[in-house]
Amino acid sequence: MPYPHNLSTAKEVEDIVRSEGATPATVGVIDGVVHVGLSSEELDHLARCKSSMKVSRRDLPYVVSKGLSGGTTVSATMIAAHRAGIPVFVTGGIGGVHRDGENSLDISADLTELGRTPIAVVSAGVKSILDIGRTLEYLETQGVCVATYGASKNFPAFFSPQSGFTSPFHVFNPEEAAKLIASTLSLGLQSGVLLAVPIPEEHAAAGQLIEEAVQAAVTEASVKGITGRDVTPFILQKVNELTEGKSLQASILLKI
Repeated sequence: MPYPHNLSTAKEVEDIVRSEGATPATVGVIDGVVHVGLSSEELDHLARCKSSMKVSRRDLPYVVSKGLSGGTTVSATMIAAHRAGIPVFVTGGIGGVHRDGENSLDISADLTELGRTPIAVVSAGVKSILDIGRTLEYLETQGVCVATYGASKNFPAFFSPQSGFTSPFHVFNPEEAAKLIASTLSLGLQSGVLLAVPIPEEHAAAGQLIEEAVQAAVTEASVKGITGRDVTPFILQKVNELTEGKSLQASILLKI
């Protein structure tokens, strides 16, 4: 998200966590130091930082050694949270297998991290710019338990409550979700669990419009030869332009 939406959304999420009786611990890297729990000043610094990097597992050693700053992806956040003894964290959408990933082998480190770090990740599913079917297959290969939260087993596609694919399991309420997380951590499997929470129906009305914009953005990215880590930021910005900000608002609602 662009500033100041990134900052206001982060602060609103933290306020919601506090209102539920928990302590928020936003993760980020500032000047080469991994922070699990940012102060208000640190959060503002990271939100405004124009030279911040997208920090995945691969990038952590370099960013730390160079004293750089950045926002952590799901994989890097899992590492930081696990080392700090935090068993659950929430994000917008996880990474996945990119379209044509069977040829490019462009597969997010988020998926392998879920297969080797015992953390519960709560998200709005996988962005529809990715190959959701192959992403779910890859998670199965990694031994990751995947469940949709709510009455349906439909696996969400970030902006849409339905992706056309189903989760292996689903949990109906917070108690069932908590039991699933506790079981995952108690079994000593050394793998994580993914809880996919669909965007509320009242906020999903623009889903079809956003999906059409996604398809247009994916095509443009391909034509322009944009690959690797640059694909997702390009597509998300393009989709925001094409939907006149509706995708950004939906993304904010997903996080709060």
